[in-house]
Amino acid sequence: MQTYDVFNGDADGICALIQLRLAEPADTTLITGVKRDIALAGKVPAESPARVNILDISLDKNREAVDELLAAGASVFYVDHHFPGETLPDAPGFTALIDTQPTTCTSLLVDQHLNGRFHNWAIAAAFGDNLNTVGEDLAAKAGLSAGQTEALKNLGVCINYNGYGATVEDLHFHPADLYRAFVKFEDPLDLIASEPAAWQKLRDGYADDMAKGVEAPVLNETATSLVVKLPDEAWARRVSGVLGNELANCNPDKACAIVTEKADGGYLVSIRAPLNNRTGADEVARQFPTGGGRKAAAGINDLPAEQLASFLDTMAEFWNN
Repeated sequence: MQTYDVFNGDADGICALIQLRLAEPADTTLITGVKRDIALAGKVPAESPARVNILDISLDKNREAVDELLAAGASVFYVDHHFPGETLPDAPGFTALIDTQPTTCTSLLVDQHLNGRFHNWAIAAAFGDNLNTVGEDLAAKAGLSAGQTEALKNLGVCINYNGYGATVEDLHFHPADLYRAFVKFEDPLDLIASEPAAWQKLRDGYADDMAKGVEAPVLNETATSLVVKLPDEAWARRVSGVLGNELANCNPDKACAIVTEKADGGYLVSIRAPLNNRTGADEVARQFPTGGGRKAAAGINDLPAEQLASFLDTMAEFWNN
């Protein structure tokens, strides 16, 4: 029976799969893409039974495809922290670890599932998902030094950074290739110490793009929100998500958003709820077509230009209570 590993192309999805495959090595078919490509379950053939692991993509957005897989006799192991919909599939082949609390992520759920066997990968993922307080607490409890903690944070952020782009051509690495390069290391600290070529390219690319991103012009700023604009360029699409996290970290009482121009005149939007009130990002995003995500972080894949003013007003008003 064929096994498929379906995973989000960001740090959380990649680090979750790394843990699973370190625990149980297997030759599987990988299905992934840019971070915003979440309609991934439908890419698994449903003609015959298969083993399918789905990591860090919303069940709500993939429910029809999952139901088809289950109807075909597949066994589905689903791990995620996004809104799953009102009900879960009621099928003998379906097993789920789903927790939507804003202080967890898919890699942390896998870490618990594996009893912490590859704990440092989960810590790196927490930092990559901008769960900095969680990552720092876990690192301290694990006895890591300040230097080791900062190294895992940098790795997680850089892996996450690689997932952002309109297409995989925008990325430094296809997420499947980055997974293959990094799964060779049981401990991410060993990866960092050995400095493989993939890590060097990713680290240097992040530094270059962030240097440009911090100069982004402000579209609108209020007491409760900050929105900046990026151009229609590959570096801008790559940096949009991690720049959103950086803005949120520097402005913990404000909701932050990155609005990136698209070639068709619309916008790609990344939204971060205030760090001191990690809720509402998904509600704001879902007010617009192609919007979705989780409470602390969400996005809009294609915001029409004529709705930009409405989006700015929504950002300014939603947390103004």
